Amino acid sequence: MFHKMKMGFIFFFISAFICAYAQRVQLPSATISDLSFKNMDFAMNLYRTISSFHDKNIFFSPLSISTSFAALLMASDGVTYKEILEGLNLHQLEQAGQLDLIPGLFKLLNNNITQNGSLRLDQGMALFMHPKFRVEKTFQDQLKTFFDADIKSVNFTNTRGSVKFINEYIKRKSHDKISNMVSSLDPMTGLMLTNTIFFQGSWELPFNPNITVNAPFYIDNYSVVQVPMMFLEDKFYMMVDTFLGVKVLKLPYKEGVSMLIVLPNKNVDYTETDDEITADRIFRWTKMLRKVKLEVHLPKFKMEHSYSLHEILPDMGMASVFDDSANLSKLSKDQGIKVSEVLHKAVIEVDETGTTAAAATIIGITPFSLPRTFTVNRPFFFFIYHEKTNCMLFMGRVIDPTKN
Repeated sequence: MFHKMKMGFIFFFISAFICAYAQRVQLPSATISDLSFKNMDFAMNLYRTISSFHDKNIFFSPLSISTSFAALLMASDGVTYKEILEGLNLHQLEQAGQLDLIPGLFKLLNNNITQNGSLRLDQGMALFMHPKFRVEKTFQDQLKTFFDADIKSVNFTNTRGSVKFINEYIKRKSHDKISNMVSSLDPMTGLMLTNTIFFQGSWELPFNPNITVNAPFYIDNYSVVQVPMMFLEDKFYMMVDTFLGVKVLKLPYKEGVSMLIVLPNKNVDYTETDDEITADRIFRWTKMLRKVKLEVHLPKFKMEHSYSLHEILPDMGMASVFDDSANLSKLSKDQGIKVSEVLHKAVIEVDETGTTAAAATIIGITPFSLPRTFTVNRPFFFFIYHEKTNCMLFMGRVIDPTKN
């Protein structure tokens, strides 16, 4: 009987990021800027939580994750609502009596990013639900209104058929970049929410593949690997943060999306900068970039990472949504509904043509004595952002570019 069905929510966030585009959009409103700013700090909080588990490469889409939990926000109430709101770092944006404000901001942000259709950022959400699951019509309508979500009927008791159906949907939405995302399903599952994001574009100034050569990349003082190192000489925007001990380089993609590379100095361990990178600092970096003639050496790299966020997000204060105390009463009046899994998978490939996925801070910049070379031959951070809205689409840390 369906009343015995395990009322579990399973989330899958898939980010297939391959090159980079952009577009001409109007300057964002203050509220959209606020959302982008808060989402940037959420990204860094999540990054620090993930990095506490290991010292390997990291890559994920904060926009994909926060968008999906913004949808879940509409389904929750009480303590669960408060925890999700604070976990997403959006509690300061909430206004009494305006429950649609935050989902509305996400819709406006997405519209601004994809305005005029010149930026290819395909983001899709889908709700797969058992035919007998009683989902509130208001929630279904909100999913469609704010996130243009597909709502699909799936009989999870037919596990083989459900796995095949969902994997085919995800593969199609990720432009064949992610396949076999779901390997198994609990036949008692009642709901599953998926989010896919796909971003493709090209460097504004492509690297010449004919001059890419193998070069050393220093993982640490004891480990060195050989990597295909790309080379390009031209005028680029960069700056030096002498207080933090890092160099910052902007590599633009076509039409207004950029990769911001943050490279700690040779005598600075990347772990020393983890706690210091905030939305405020990143925003200051982008405002203080200066154009200089530069030799850029950047390794080619490819990464594919999966995260079980239901094991990570409780450390960020989002706990009740995963246990029996979850309050998802706006999703359904049925009892015992909770989120059982949150899976996020992200893929990125960087090559010569492009990419295939504090108040008292003191920043020192010396525009007339900037270095003439920017050699990325040691661990570094990178951020992919939409310039007009300052929205962070993807972020990562590269410790070893030879590791997928």
